Amino acid sequence: MSWRGQSRHRSDAGVDRRQFTPSTADGLHVVNETGILRITIDRPDRMNALDLTHMSALGDVLTAAATDASVRVVVIAGAGRAFSTGADLAAAAAAGGREAPAEVVMDAANRVIRAVVELPVPVIAQVNGAAAGVGASIALTADLTYAADNAYLLLAFVNIGLMPDGGSTALIAASIGRARATRMALLGERLPASEAEREGLIAGVLPPDELAAHVEAVAARLARGPGRAIALTKRALTAATLTALDASLDREKAGQAELLQGPDFVEGVTAMLEKRAPNFRS
Repeated sequence: MSWRGQSRHRSDAGVDRRQFTPSTADGLHVVNETGILRITIDRPDRMNALDLTHMSALGDVLTAAATDASVRVVVIAGAGRAFSTGADLAAAAAAGGREAPAEVVMDAANRVIRAVVELPVPVIAQVNGAAAGVGASIALTADLTYAADNAYLLLAFVNIGLMPDGGSTALIAASIGRARATRMALLGERLPASEAEREGLIAGVLPPDELAAHVEAVAARLARGPGRAIALTKRALTAATLTALDASLDREKAGQAELLQGPDFVEGVTAMLEKRAPNFRS
C-alpha cells in the first residue's frame, strides 16, 4: 500500500505528528495526528463493504501501525451511514461468487483481526449504523467499541450460505452466551447497540451526534496516558479473555474456505443481489 502526501513535523508539545493520505483506490482515509491514528473505511457508496483489495489495505495499515512509535491509539470508523457491512458481495458476484482463492480471502480477513489484537496500543471502534459480517468482527475485536444508539451488529452469513468468521464465533459467544450467539449466527438476527451494551459486548452507546466527540475524547485520553502500562494491560486482558480466538480463526478459515467454494454461496449471493429468496441445495 502506498501513501501519498506524507508530511511530518513536531507539535509544540513535542509530540510527533504525521498525516498520511492513501491513494483513493485504497478506499481508506488514514490520518496520524498527535498520537491518534484514525482509519476511516471510506466506501460509503458500498456501505463500506470490503473486497479483497480493501481488506488487504486495512491489514497493511494496521500492521504498519504496530511498528510506528508515534501511534499511541488507533480509531477505526466508517464513512457515511455504516461502519462496515462486511464482505463486498458485488465484487464476489462479479467474480462468479469467488473473488480469489478462498484461503487467500480468509487469510486477509484474519490478518486484520490478528493485527487489531496484537497491536501494542488500544484500538477503538466508532460504530455508526450497520456493523455486519466481518465488519462486526472488526468492531468487536477492538479494545473499546462505542456505537451510535441506532447502530446494530449483524451476522448474516447464513443468508448467503456461509458461516461467521473474523473470530466472531468466539468473541460473541464468550460475551453474550451461546444461546444469544446462536440466534445471531443461525437465524441472522440483528443485535441493536443498546442490547450489545447491556450484554457487555461493547463499551458504550451514544446519540449519533455525540459519538465522534466521545470517541475523540477517549482517544485523546489514551494518547496522553502511560504507553507502556497501557500496552502491558492490553496484553494481559487479551491473554485472559481471548484464549479461544486463534483456534476460532483457524476453524472459521477451514469451514469458510469450504463454503466459499460451494454452490450455496453462489446461490446466496446471487439471490441477495436479485432480491429474492435463495434456493439452497445442501
